[in-house]
Amino acid sequence: MTAVAAATAANVATAHEQEHLIREHIPLVGHLVRDMLSRVPSHVNRDDLTSAGLAALVTAARGFDPSRGIPFARFAATRVRGALLDELRHLDWASRSVRSRARKTDTARQELTATLGRTPTQQELAGFLGVAVDELKEVEDDVQRAVVLSLQGFTTGAAEDMVTERTAGPEDLLLHREKIGYLHNAIEALPDRLRTVVNGYFMQERPMATIAAELGVTESRVSQLRAEALTLLREGLNTHLDPELIDRKDKKDGCVARRRASYYQEVGSLGNLHTRLAFTDHHGVPIAIAA
Repeated sequence: MTAVAAATAANVATAHEQEHLIREHIPLVGHLVRDMLSRVPSHVNRDDLTSAGLAALVTAARGFDPSRGIPFARFAATRVRGALLDELRHLDWASRSVRSRARKTDTARQELTATLGRTPTQQELAGFLGVAVDELKEVEDDVQRAVVLSLQGFTTGAAEDMVTERTAGPEDLLLHREKIGYLHNAIEALPDRLRTVVNGYFMQERPMATIAAELGVTESRVSQLRAEALTLLREGLNTHLDPELIDRKDKKDGCVARRRASYYQEVGSLGNLHTRLAFTDHHGVPIAIAA
């Protein structure tokens, strides 16, 4: 039973870590989408790419293993780029054969341009490829037809079918913003060493070895402090937001229990609804707080 409880606690802590990683790296998805849009045809829909990128970010957060020493930003960027490419392939209405012929034509056109010092004519390009001019025109027509079909594909169906994502209602958004505020208060209420580990490891993405050197301890000790901090954060948040998740069977008394009770009380006293909402804007996007 103890092992099951420990596993459950680890899962909850991981969920908090995942939520933080996702929230902090949403701008990364926007950057990668903008970069991709600058290199693809104008008919590609930004919302479709963004949706695919955010889904990949969530998947990356769930599969991230910090013990491997790879920064999450690099880990997530690889997976988001892959998801964006997959989405582009999904949105591509042209068959593989059409694309293959189109790439061969483009390569031939580039080679002839370099050789002739100018753009080749249709006759010259067809001769270089060993095909008839009419066949060359068919390839170009197929590619253009694929673009038209793609444009039409984005506008079929009812208006409801075009909505790619349901946004949170006012109440859900308010609760989400309040939770973020409570998280900031919970971090602020942590003991100094635990707060240093949380801010350094999660907020600033500093290597564990650097944090260990700063605190004058081993990396193993930093890992223990991180686990202790996550447990405190989880229980502190549950005390104020989800009391039903607290294990009521644990009614131990003593110095540790009193210190934890004091911590939970401080989390609640560090702010109110107004100050907690101030950590995010009206859309729930975190606001940078000056150090």
